[in-house]
Amino acid sequence: MPTLDLSELNIIITVLGAFIVLYGFIAVKIKQIWYLGEALPAVIFGIILGPVAAQFINATRWGSAADGQQAPITLGICRVVIGVQLVIAGFQLPAKFLKTRWLEMAICLLPVMTIMWLCTTLCIFLVIPNMTLLTSLVIGSCVTCTDPILSQAVAKGPFSDKFVPRHLREIISSEAGANDGFGFPFLLLATYLIRHAILKDVDFKEGSEHHGGERLMARSEHEVGRLGGGPAKAIEEWLVEGWLYIIVMSVAIGVLLGAVSLFATRFALRKRWIDSESLLLWPTALGLFILGVCGLLGTDDLLACFVAGNVMNWDGRFLAETETRHDEVNSCIDVLLNFGGFMYIGSILPWDQFHMPEITGITVGKLFLLGFMVLVFRRIPAIFLTYRLMPKVCKNWKEALFMGYFGPIGIGAVFYVEHTRHLFPEQGEAETSEEEHLVRAMFPVVYWLVLFSIVVHGLSIPALDAFYRWRGIQPIIEEQPHEVRRLSVTEPLPNNSFVHPMRGSVVRHNRFSRSIHRSVSLEDHPYSPALESRGVATEMDGSRADLGRRRLSRGADVFELKRNAGLEAKSWRRFSFDEGPRGSESAVEDVESNTKVAYLSYSLLRPS
Repeated sequence: MPTLDLSELNIIITVLGAFIVLYGFIAVKIKQIWYLGEALPAVIFGIILGPVAAQFINATRWGSAADGQQAPITLGICRVVIGVQLVIAGFQLPAKFLKTRWLEMAICLLPVMTIMWLCTTLCIFLVIPNMTLLTSLVIGSCVTCTDPILSQAVAKGPFSDKFVPRHLREIISSEAGANDGFGFPFLLLATYLIRHAILKDVDFKEGSEHHGGERLMARSEHEVGRLGGGPAKAIEEWLVEGWLYIIVMSVAIGVLLGAVSLFATRFALRKRWIDSESLLLWPTALGLFILGVCGLLGTDDLLACFVAGNVMNWDGRFLAETETRHDEVNSCIDVLLNFGGFMYIGSILPWDQFHMPEITGITVGKLFLLGFMVLVFRRIPAIFLTYRLMPKVCKNWKEALFMGYFGPIGIGAVFYVEHTRHLFPEQGEAETSEEEHLVRAMFPVVYWLVLFSIVVHGLSIPALDAFYRWRGIQPIIEEQPHEVRRLSVTEPLPNNSFVHPMRGSVVRHNRFSRSIHRSVSLEDHPYSPALESRGVATEMDGSRADLGRRRLSRGADVFELKRNAGLEAKSWRRFSFDEGPRGSESAVEDVESNTKVAYLSYSLLRPS
């Protein structure tokens, strides 16, 4: 007799599938009209279906329902979601971007992150009760990094397609990808200063069996607690473990695996051994492999993933090849990971810890005050102090304000606070009040700042779009926009784009990543809605409309044919088909004939 099987697996896949279907039904409105993105709806859905409401999603009941299993599940989900998307973000940057923008990246990773860390620490120290400077530094390091997932949505989203210059979008994307793995030195410095404090200066909890300078603190299995040694020992471990083993080694692993992927894919493409599915899934597989390798070695997997993705596209060929093959696989993987990751984050928010005045001194009012203080003082001052040092990517104070404001806190902060759990004793097991207050306060503080940032930054884009509409600010128009083949007439157009009336292709202004294909100049656009909205003349004069003036050369047609065929456009004389000796000429004649007919039809039908 059939029975209901209300297992956790069935519930989770039902909930996730239902959300993806409901979101996808109106995805164009959510993304391109309302500018709400994916994170905010997913978090809200996770809150509704989480333990605080419907109780459909509850990580404590998954699997064997063992005590404390939610923490490793959360850390694992964050690693996979961030790591895979960092590889994708890395190869979608222009070729040799880290070499071209090394100065700007160094400024963003060293002085900017240091100022962000100190400003965030000061906000936490002033607002959260029972915090010392060192414990505030620990919590501040968890939320210093800009979230790579939310930042990619800002840099590559529909709003940025219209209004944010490409140089600013690229540095936001690259900085978010690198600094999320670059947060370990800040976290470990504060942790080691606490762990290796001189024992005679440590104020142990009353009733502790061992305290004072006479105690030789033995290292526990996980090396947590008070180990002594003083600041010199802390700095020594910080340099060796924090920089050499975690940062330098992860960069080396990323460079090595990225270079192997670069040459392997190049060789496989030349030999025609790799199919489209395997090529487009390569970044995801590489990300999972790096997560496993770095996890086994105990090094920084996030930084290694981003470096590997960037090195994999060092010559620009991998990005060009994926765009030639109309890559939608990696975008779908991004969306799927975002849905699952942020829905999970919404379901595990510690609502009961957001207001505990008797235990931690944290109240909802203090958390709101902290959220607004971090929003204003965490990143904006750092960018305003340094943007003049990087004029190539941040040209004026308006771009500096945008770059400073949109430094969201998200799933990366959840990863760091869950990793910090392993660096300190569990609640109730700490031997000092300092550590006890830290482990009790860091989870509600970090999770609140994540929720606050997702909501505020998620609603800021629609508000900014409304402001731009009110001020009449027009989208960015390029002299040489990018042209891509339209795959379907039912496919919605990206923002800041239009359909070419002759070729039927999509012409996109201010596209984030560009392939090596030929761009179309404004002279090739008989009609551009974006130009017309700005009052720019778009109709072609009689001489330009004349077919004799606008010759259709065989080389240009072959170039267009090669672009649509997905081949590398370097020299049309080397172009050939496999159909036979006359295949190339017949194909060119067909394209030339169709293009002439399309042009003549447009010339006759267009308004005079």
